[in-house]
Amino acid sequence: MQTLTERLNELLDPSAMFLGDDISQRYHADWSGAYPCAPEMLLKPKTTEQLSAIMALCHEYNQPVVVQGGLTGLAGGATPQNGEYAISLERMNGIEDIDAMAMTATVLAGTPLQVLQEAADEHDLFMPLDLGARGSCNIGGNVATNAGGTEVIRYGMTRALVLGLEVVLADGTVINALNKMVKNNSGYDLKHLFIGSEGTLGIVTRVVVQLQPKIMASHTALCAIDDYESVTKLLVELKRSLGSGLTGFELMWANYFNKVLEVEADLQSPFAEDHHFYLLVEYKNNATTEGAERFETELFGHLEAGLLADAVVAQSHQDAEEFWRIRDGIGELFKVLGPVSNQDVSLPINEIGIFAKDLEARLKTKYPDIGVLLFGHIGDNNLHVCAYTGLEEDKSRINEDIMLMIGEYSGAITAEHGVGVLKRDFLEQSRSPEEIALMQTIKLAMDPRGILNPGRVI
Repeated sequence: MQTLTERLNELLDPSAMFLGDDISQRYHADWSGAYPCAPEMLLKPKTTEQLSAIMALCHEYNQPVVVQGGLTGLAGGATPQNGEYAISLERMNGIEDIDAMAMTATVLAGTPLQVLQEAADEHDLFMPLDLGARGSCNIGGNVATNAGGTEVIRYGMTRALVLGLEVVLADGTVINALNKMVKNNSGYDLKHLFIGSEGTLGIVTRVVVQLQPKIMASHTALCAIDDYESVTKLLVELKRSLGSGLTGFELMWANYFNKVLEVEADLQSPFAEDHHFYLLVEYKNNATTEGAERFETELFGHLEAGLLADAVVAQSHQDAEEFWRIRDGIGELFKVLGPVSNQDVSLPINEIGIFAKDLEARLKTKYPDIGVLLFGHIGDNNLHVCAYTGLEEDKSRINEDIMLMIGEYSGAITAEHGVGVLKRDFLEQSRSPEEIALMQTIKLAMDPRGILNPGRVI
């Protein structure tokens, strides 16, 4: 009887199958860096048909696999575990179709997000999903984790952008649900089983996404605010006055804002005084002059009303980029802070300020030398918490402290990076026993041998 390796060797060319020292360390862990492990084998299919054949064989031999895209996840979900084969989708990339009239794109799962963004731009269209890892993350991974990013307040999560999918199941069955219509209520909408399932129910191979008309003008401001209550009031007022043009509402606590400026020596605060909160607001429309006037008038009105302590409107694209560099400075901070508990959570908007104060107080009582940095999208409930003592042994303890607090506040333990392995044991903080039991039932029905991303999520 042939071994699985022998049968895979017959199926694939040498450029699609790697063993031992031929497997680069790149495939040992995702961006979380947690518990790196070399996969037993690395497979790189180029077509859906190849992937289907691979999964059929792995199903037959009860061989567990882990699916890898751009490896930009932060939950350990794409990191191999002992004995697993890694299946990389990086060769399954490319844009198959852009329909400028219907404003849709059909894209292979291994396509980097930035490639799709640039292709849409060439057709005067806009791909609403955007995140810092745009050049590395892949569309399939964005779908599998239901990625969020900075435009969620206007366009929603990835789920809201997906019209159709092609998926390979654990036994190799190919599900072709490449719907291109906004309205299609013909039975169960199966794509939603796979969006956000983190590769545990099926492997996304193709995606049909809804694009939007290209927006011609973007207006950006950095604002200073002195209390969280004013932040929430301002959010409501800007939603009313700017409507769907409000695409960015990024809040930074002073601890985060000041730390970024401390580390990034070429960045400076545009404000003469220190404040408790700093807010990056972005408004997009197609009327450059009128839009700028409307934006500045709104901000000036809120300054007079006392909701804002100060505000600086970007006068150029370079100014806007500088403001965003402060907001996105977390990447530079990770290089100098040492071991960091990096949590991406969600809470009711009106409780985020209370939670932040409570969290910082509790952590500083338990870890006197701890540093706590807070920032987030806020308008979509999302808060990022970074806490560090400089000691690796404290990291897991801090992780647990934060997760248990999220449970107390009825929040979500993960907002946009997924559960993966690192948050799996805390799922009960955000999901009821009945919900988890139903997830397990669905997993068992779709992957009865438990070979597809085992040990992730549930």
